[in-house]
Amino acid sequence: MNAIMTDLMAVIGVVLNGLPQGLLALAYGFASVPTALAFFVGAIGNTVTQSVAPISFQAETITYAGTAGKDRSERCTMIFIGGVIMALIGALGLLTKIVNFVGEDVAFGMMAGVGIILTKAAIDMVKSDAISGGVSLAVALITYYFTKDSANTLVYTIVISVVASCIANAIFNKEKSSIVVEDDKFIRQKFTINANVILGALGMVCLNIGSNISFGGITAGMATGGNYNVDTLTVISSLADMCSSFFGGAPVESIISATANAPHAVWAGVAMMVVIGVILLLKLLPKIGKYVPASSIAGFLFVLGIFKTVVLDAPSALATNAAVGGTTMVVTAVTNPFLGMLAGVAAKFLGL
Repeated sequence: MNAIMTDLMAVIGVVLNGLPQGLLALAYGFASVPTALAFFVGAIGNTVTQSVAPISFQAETITYAGTAGKDRSERCTMIFIGGVIMALIGALGLLTKIVNFVGEDVAFGMMAGVGIILTKAAIDMVKSDAISGGVSLAVALITYYFTKDSANTLVYTIVISVVASCIANAIFNKEKSSIVVEDDKFIRQKFTINANVILGALGMVCLNIGSNISFGGITAGMATGGNYNVDTLTVISSLADMCSSFFGGAPVESIISATANAPHAVWAGVAMMVVIGVILLLKLLPKIGKYVPASSIAGFLFVLGIFKTVVLDAPSALATNAAVGGTTMVVTAVTNPFLGMLAGVAAKFLGL
């Protein structure tokens, strides 16, 4: 019975961590109902493979896709094309070979650059809504300061900052800036192909290569049973992305999941994905979004970007070759992960 309760607490914690990031996806114009497909694909994939690494809403990929694409069509096209490429990479077992080729300094540099992108997105949200975004940022920083030694610090940070932002928005904002979701149903997307979309898709590929190896490895390291293979995780998350984006849904990627630390790691992860999938299918997330300001996620993005991405990945990027890692990080931050990777590889071959 104690083991079941521990499983249940892990599932609830990861669900609570995922839903506010789901609201971020809604704020960028993704539909919630089609995204349920991604979670069900993940649940089936992990059941078949007995993988301990689940997939869920990931702020890094959502923010990147949301800012790189001009509208839902461009964003979903990027995700779909990126999913096709990543599925092939995973199926051919090329993921670790690619990282070995470009080097860990480039891989960590890309992730650190994405952390800067997250931080900029957070600051932009605060600028657009000083009350909701400002309260979210202040409360997130305070919460993180007092809970940073806890394994659940990000859960505390996101939940408390979002709730505080909602309260402030209800009290002080006369004009509500709540999240509005259009066409929240299964609608086949009309894909858009242009230079921005192609670059965006390649950026998605580079970002997911880094996050799958990093987040997937950390999650698997917490588990005492079950299976883990980064290429299997890549195939599952890629198929999930393709199913979701085909109908206008958000990307669903690898995460650092506390379910892997549960007594029944595989089934806790599957249960988490099923629960979120059902919530999305029942259109409960947009109902929550009606009472949640779009900028309520600003504090969490800032903490995630600075303290859980840049602070952790930048030193690793700069440790081996500061010129290569630094070039990758800066170019990624001002453009996208694909161009960042190219810049880093070029710097390495030039002997910088």
